[in-house]
Amino acid sequence: MENEINLDKIDINAESPTEEPARQYYFMAKCREWVFEFERKNGRRPCFFTQTFGCQMNARDSEKLVAVLSGIGMVETDSEDADFVLYNTCTVRENANLRVYGRLGQLGVKKKKNPGMLIALCGCMMQEKEVVDKLKRSYPFVDLIFGTHNIFQLAELLYLRLSGKKPVIEVWDGTDKIVENLPSERKYPFKSGVNIMFGCNNFCSYCIVPYVRGRERSRQPEEIIREVERLAADGVVEIMLLGQNVNSYGKTLMHPISFAELLTQVEKVEGIKRIRFMTSHPKDLSDELIAVMKASKKICPHLHLPLQSGSSRILKAMNRKYTKEQYIALAKKIKQAIPEISLTTDIIVGFPGETEEDFLETMDVVGMVGFDSAFTFIYSKRTGTPAAVMENQVPEDVVKERFDRLLKKVQETGAKVSGRQVHTVQEVLVEEVNDHDDRMMTGRLGNNTVVHFPGTKELIGKIVRVSLDEFKGFYYLGNLAEQKKNR
Repeated sequence: MENEINLDKIDINAESPTEEPARQYYFMAKCREWVFEFERKNGRRPCFFTQTFGCQMNARDSEKLVAVLSGIGMVETDSEDADFVLYNTCTVRENANLRVYGRLGQLGVKKKKNPGMLIALCGCMMQEKEVVDKLKRSYPFVDLIFGTHNIFQLAELLYLRLSGKKPVIEVWDGTDKIVENLPSERKYPFKSGVNIMFGCNNFCSYCIVPYVRGRERSRQPEEIIREVERLAADGVVEIMLLGQNVNSYGKTLMHPISFAELLTQVEKVEGIKRIRFMTSHPKDLSDELIAVMKASKKICPHLHLPLQSGSSRILKAMNRKYTKEQYIALAKKIKQAIPEISLTTDIIVGFPGETEEDFLETMDVVGMVGFDSAFTFIYSKRTGTPAAVMENQVPEDVVKERFDRLLKKVQETGAKVSGRQVHTVQEVLVEEVNDHDDRMMTGRLGNNTVVHFPGTKELIGKIVRVSLDEFKGFYYLGNLAEQKKNR
């Protein structure tokens, strides 16, 4: 566990500290007393279950939540028949909200059978006032509600709930606070996400994120480097730098630095073999960043660059701040500088007002750029965004037909581009035993393509050389090649 602290040394009878993170460690120690009492009464430790919805930033937040619960002595389980259930929610699409409501209905039945069960909700969905109002009205059995801005307060808020009988609801409208050095429980011992910034200033017309995650706030570069150094010392070989738009990193700091400058500093950390990042916005991806990526021996040759639409008219309505021509020129510049790079993207079909001509512009960009893969989405009206009240919403049957055509195009172009390394030997970070065959291992190339090959679990977490013998559309089959020393 990262940033683990000895709770035995904390005086829980003293006044609670006012500074963070000491305050949260104090409340962890207080919560641990409840865990001990639970164990004395029940002959076992209380167990907890967490479910993460949404993006990789949510996943990183959940690692910190899990570390708090494990740190106070709870035992993690994979069943919702637990003493404490925590959902870290996403609200990018209204379907995500509906999924949570559905799960809550099932939890309500479980809680009737086990009244001592505690249920908590946090994350982006909680930042919407109408959601919290609905929870109070329709799901009064939820014990704890908090948002993205005060997610670090889990221990404190849990203690408040354990000390009383009423639900605890603590949702901040916004914050400029970044709390460092909280505990974190990584899912993988050999790779980790690292938040470099929080929030978003872009206000794409279809997106709710700036309203729920707030304005951009960058972490100090010194804190980021210290975290990466700790991870490297703990055996991490690959890191993913995370932000809603990493290209905007550093602009809000008292002493601004660019994202490219941060990458240069991160690359100097010994022990880190691979550096990834996401997400980049096309509007401000700099020549400096391209040059740093080209010169780097650690930054992975993979760039996720959301297109969203190939129509300049639709891009303007989306408030994306670039044109079709600018995107194509940027993609061309990147590929010329880094020929081996894998470009992936996001595309929305059926944005309000999209005509057949607009859609064909998108198809044109897909053909011209040659993405390795693309995440394709049918436009989903998101209440609270400007796009939700735009006129000329596209009929469902038209959107579905366009989506199918786009998906076919993406798959055809992706299959041609992403298999270019077949019959070569490449380095693979081994991640896990294959889901379907325990004689096979699964890992990823630097460009993020999946590789399956025969091996043993002792290879997990290591970077090995694999001959890519066969390309199967979106993954490779291979075999271990002769290994170089010092890998």
